[in-house]
This record gives sequence, C-alpha cells and structure tokens, in this order.
Amino acid sequence: MDPSRQPDSEPTETVRPQTAPDHAETAADAPSRRIARRWPLISGAVAVVLAFLLGALILTRGAGRPIEADAEWMEEILEHRSPVWEVPALVMNFLGAGIAGVIVIPLVIVVTLLVLRRPWAALYFVIATVVSAGLVQLLKTLFGRARPEDMLITSDFGSFPSGHVANAATMAVALGIIFPWVWVWIAGAVYTVAMMVSRTYLGAHWLTDTIGGLMLGAGVAVVLWAPLAAKLDGENTIARRRAARPRPPTRG
Repeated sequence: MDPSRQPDSEPTETVRPQTAPDHAETAADAPSRRIARRWPLISGAVAVVLAFLLGALILTRGAGRPIEADAEWMEEILEHRSPVWEVPALVMNFLGAGIAGVIVIPLVIVVTLLVLRRPWAALYFVIATVVSAGLVQLLKTLFGRARPEDMLITSDFGSFPSGHVANAATMAVALGIIFPWVWVWIAGAVYTVAMMVSRTYLGAHWLTDTIGGLMLGAGVAVVLWAPLAAKLDGENTIARRRAARPRPPTRG
C-alpha cells in the first residue's frame, strides 16, 4: 500500500469493473469457463442423436406404427379418459403451442431476463428455443409418423417427435441452467412430465413421440449451454453481487 494514499482511497474488489454485464465471462468461476470442453457437448449431443435413432427405429420396425409400449400406454389412456382430466390436458395443449407457447410465453421470459440485466441468458434462451423448434419440424418431416386415431384435438401431420414436449423440455432445462435453483429444476420437471402425459391423454402423440421430444429438447438446451456457460455463470455471479450490495440509507 502506498503510504501517501488515504486508506479509504485504496481500491477494493467491490469497485472493480467486473460487475458490469459486459464482463460476465470474467466474473465466471474457473469450472464454468472449462465447461465448453467437457461433458455438456457430449451428453447433449448424445441425447439429440438418441432422439433421432428412436425415430429411425420406429420407422424401420413398423413403418411408423406404434410399438408395443405405445399400444399398451394408449390402451391405459383410453380406459381412464374422463372430463375431469380433459380440462388440464387442454390447458397444457394451449400452453405448449400456438400463440401462447410459441410467442407469448417465450417473449415474457426473454423480456424478464432483459429486465433482470441477463442479456446472455436471454440470447441463450432464444437460440435454444428456435433450434429446438427447427429440429422438431425437421424430424417430423423426415419420419412422417402418423398420429394416433383417437385424438381429442386437431393437429398437423407428423407425430414424432412431440413439439409440445420438446418445447417444454428446452424451456425447463434452459431456465434451470439460467437460474440454478432446486425449485426451478423441480418445477421444470413437473411441467415437462405433465406435458408428456397430456399429449398422450389427448391422443395427439404416442408415448415414444413424447420420449423423443424430451430427449431432443433437453439435448439442444444442454449442447447450446456449453459455449455460453462461462457468460451465464458470470451473469449469475454479478446478479448475486448486485443483490448482496448494501443499499444506501434512505433519508427521513
């Protein structure tokens, strides 16, 4: 320390420019900066490839017809259909697609992230959502699997994979990465499973369609997390510092 300087003028960590959003990667811890070279790229890519292989297996085994697990699950669904369960299933159908699922909900999430000064998180969420939706449409066109006959709703062509479930899984995993809290992961898991059940309950998808959507959506979110891991972790660190910073006393 320079003896000519006053103690209160000595620089401290709390005034370093790391707390600016542009320095998100600098604020990240070392493990986060190494994530791009580690397991997310591999595990996420494996999940996406498995979704593709599941669709290919279904197509080669029976030209897209339901396998044994699909048929048994659909029999159980048909036996337990009731107006009581139809309402929540239709609510999930509304939340997972159309204006609500494709525009309103993602837009609300992105705007919220920007308000919270999380621009990298907002960019990550947008890219993951768009890539997931694009791959869903690609696989639907590629496999061309017919939907179940006992549908309670009207849907477009292409049963594999489930776009509703892929969207739910992408959103759940992305938000769990952005906000790494246990309750966020639990809420995301519950939402995704509820979407899977609702899609089969409405007869819009076979069970394997929802499994394929789950693997695809989650895999895309994990793969795209890898190159942005340091920036997302840095934004979390900055947010924690900002929340812990003491507020100036208010004048009476």
